[in-house]
Amino acid sequence: MAIQISGSTVIHDSQDVQVSGVVTATSFHGDASQLTNLPAAGSSLEATASGTLADGSKVIVNTDGTVSVAAQTGSASPSAGSTSAMNSARTDWTSATYDSTNNRVVIAYRSYTSFWHVAAVAGTVNASNNSITFGTPVVVASNQLSYTSTAYDSTNDRVVITYMDGANSNYGTAVVGDVDPSNNSITFGTPVVYNSARSDYPTATFDSANGKVVFSYRDHGNSGYGTARVGEINPSNNSISFPSSEVVFESASTSYIGATFDSANGKIVIGFANNSSPHRGKGVVGEVSGTSITFGTPVIFDSTARTEYATPIYDSSTNRIVIAYRDGNNTDRGVAVVGEVSGTSINFGTPVVFDTDRIFTPTAVYDSVNQKVVIGYTDSGNSYYGTAIVATVYPSNNNITFGSPTVFAPLDNSYLAAAYDSTNKRVVYGYMNSSTSDYYGGAVVYAVNTLSTNLTAENYIGISNGAYSDGQTATIQLIGSVDDAQSSLTPGQKYYVQNDGTLSTTAGSPSVLAGKAISSTKLAIKG
Repeated sequence: MAIQISGSTVIHDSQDVQVSGVVTATSFHGDASQLTNLPAAGSSLEATASGTLADGSKVIVNTDGTVSVAAQTGSASPSAGSTSAMNSARTDWTSATYDSTNNRVVIAYRSYTSFWHVAAVAGTVNASNNSITFGTPVVVASNQLSYTSTAYDSTNDRVVITYMDGANSNYGTAVVGDVDPSNNSITFGTPVVYNSARSDYPTATFDSANGKVVFSYRDHGNSGYGTARVGEINPSNNSISFPSSEVVFESASTSYIGATFDSANGKIVIGFANNSSPHRGKGVVGEVSGTSITFGTPVIFDSTARTEYATPIYDSSTNRIVIAYRDGNNTDRGVAVVGEVSGTSINFGTPVVFDTDRIFTPTAVYDSVNQKVVIGYTDSGNSYYGTAIVATVYPSNNNITFGSPTVFAPLDNSYLAAAYDSTNKRVVYGYMNSSTSDYYGGAVVYAVNTLSTNLTAENYIGISNGAYSDGQTATIQLIGSVDDAQSSLTPGQKYYVQNDGTLSTTAGSPSVLAGKAISSTKLAIKG
């Protein structure tokens, strides 16, 4: 065996050599497990243990100077809180969005008291018990309104609601609201018509790259063509204007229109059904410039399905679009497909079934914390309960896989809407409660998982050099030391601390380098 010391000196086993100063090993030949007689490198720290530390456990330093084992708490299984009422009147045509500035979920809906009207209500999520508390619902407009779609303009800190106004010849209409977080109230401006014709399936989507809201709809004034128009919000008086003309994205009758914004590519993606037989689902990419929008050529995303309820969502971790929908040709089952935007076109993978039962109103959100797409729907195969399923997108082949479905509302519901609260890391579902005679509006908070970790990219300091109980003075081996209490390591391989305190050759999130294995039981601590 020989050890190369910095410079050119070679020390053999038969030599008894003393070296002063700093010695740096630049190469090693032989069995690393024979290095038992070497002195420990690096240094150590003595600190008070907060909780129990096992020998060889990965350790973080707390803000009070104590040390703890890197660990994960919570549950990896999806869960939901109790259902709650958001109003006391008949409710349908729900939609939802998240106001990230004021940390409020806003749900819009059509409601009936003494007459039909569009109303909206703001709610505050409590993540500790998966509950939501609502303010007082606010009437937006009155008389036989249909459909609603809600978006949040983060540039101007305003919500916008679009609907088909039955009191005004079913014209496409939009209204801007300002949320007051102090009492969960919303103040609305004056509704503005953006299409002077019947406008089915109106959808509002915020383009964060350009600070504009894009409205897409079926224009009965132009043969039912799929049409879009760009709106510009003025926050000073809660108004919205439409400086440019309407633009057709599909020169055929359309239905079941939904839209999302691809922030990486700066594009709007619209999913819809072409009403010409055989009613195929399509996706089309739009690009906003100023106050206008141009579109590429629509692309079929399922060549066999009769598409209904097309609901696109953008997955920012994979830079992919997921469209959830119902297949009317095959028992109304739930299906999803992944698309990749390229320029002003989109390429789709193979559609994947997520529920073989008949479903209603699939609605998709993206959980940015867990990096998952969550699809909610009404499941006719299970008493029409509100159900959610968590999906993982694989960008290499535009594929998608699903976990097991979870019931979030054990009651007959319909007109499902969803928003993701990124501050509290929860999905909020709004719906019509069909289990009651008055069909009131309900809501529930859903968590993909509640796992959390005390590990950050900065607080990992080393490995415990022994077993210690809470309050004892613990010796922690720091960067540069060699820990000998590991197992099943591969020499020469880097290892990373995972959120639960275990080691893996794959970096976690956050990425925390633990060190490099020099034998099956020894880890040279790095950071």
